[in-house]
Amino acid sequence: MDFKKVLAIIIKKFEKNNIKYALMGGFGLGALGIVRATLDLDFLIHSDFIDTVENIMKKLGYNCVYKTKNVSQFVSDLKFFGEIDFVHAFRKYSREALKRAIEIPVFKGKFKIKVLTPEDFIGFKLQAVANDETRRSRDFADIEAIIEKYNESLDWNLIKQYFLLFKMSKEFKKFKKKYDKDKKKRERRNS
Repeated sequence: MDFKKVLAIIIKKFEKNNIKYALMGGFGLGALGIVRATLDLDFLIHSDFIDTVENIMKKLGYNCVYKTKNVSQFVSDLKFFGEIDFVHAFRKYSREALKRAIEIPVFKGKFKIKVLTPEDFIGFKLQAVANDETRRSRDFADIEAIIEKYNESLDWNLIKQYFLLFKMSKEFKKFKKKYDKDKKKRERRNS
């Protein structure tokens, strides 16, 4: 997939149609400065725009290969366009995540794209683990990378809400204790 060209095309179409979206997945993490290999693009889209997104994707030559109330997956026969997955935001937390999405310049500032906040990435990683326990080690490693990079500016109250939502209060306490300790060490060094 040619990420730069595909993103430029998709984002232009999204903006033209006022689609509420946020980039997520591996490429979204990359936009936040956390390197992770990825082969596709993943978006969170407001559920009110599912039909519009589907029409855009079909006009671009993508085929819908999977669709539920929660997600849809589009694949192109052209390797250039690759695969794009959409998570449908119809619940409170996912819609609030869309509202908090931040614009980040990508490809050396060629254009900006809306991306989930670090806290909302953590929330979606926790949801992935809650839905599939085999993802725990990979997604918790991503959560650690996010916390390590953004610890100074994270909204720990929002993160706590996500951990509680997915019944992982023990894990939250471990992360909070570990990173509060690291923060205190840095504060002592800097004073």
